[in-house]
Amino acid sequence: MKKEFVVGVTGASGVIYAHRLLEVLCDRATVHIVVSDVARQIAAIERVDLSGFDAIYADNSDFAADIASGSFRYDGMAIVPCSMKTLAAVSNGLADNLIARAADVCLKERRPLLLLLREMPLSRVHLKNMLAADEAGATVMVASPPFYQHPKTIDDLVDMVVARVLDHLGVEHRLGTRWSG
Repeated sequence: MKKEFVVGVTGASGVIYAHRLLEVLCDRATVHIVVSDVARQIAAIERVDLSGFDAIYADNSDFAADIASGSFRYDGMAIVPCSMKTLAAVSNGLADNLIARAADVCLKERRPLLLLLREMPLSRVHLKNMLAADEAGATVMVASPPFYQHPKTIDDLVDMVVARVLDHLGVEHRLGTRWSG
């Protein structure tokens, strides 16, 4: 049976991570995409096009979307990139938009929820929210690629981060090289 995932894209820099994740994930699973208004603005600034994927697009204000309900089954969710605002909403149960609501559903239904943060430096508030999200059951990831593989391009760096997201979603891939010691 084909896996099904939700990808939320929020207003942090690093929309390139979402684009690459969608390129790989849409070929292997049914994907629901929700893009926040600020993420659309950032995508335009970063010149990343999130349209045209073979996926189900939902508006971030659509609380009637299937993914807003715990009775709708899917295998997990990744918020890539995850803004500090969205981290705060998820870690405090503030489901004021579809991305935060779908994340809340993942937590209450004990489904995998990955938050790929792209921010630095981190404030004490960010750190507390990261800990609260982890304690609620989310996997907090930071877009921090390794360099042991001797990346040559930005795409190599992006692939290394996206590979970790796919690993945690349980999706087979051939991105990057695994550590072999």
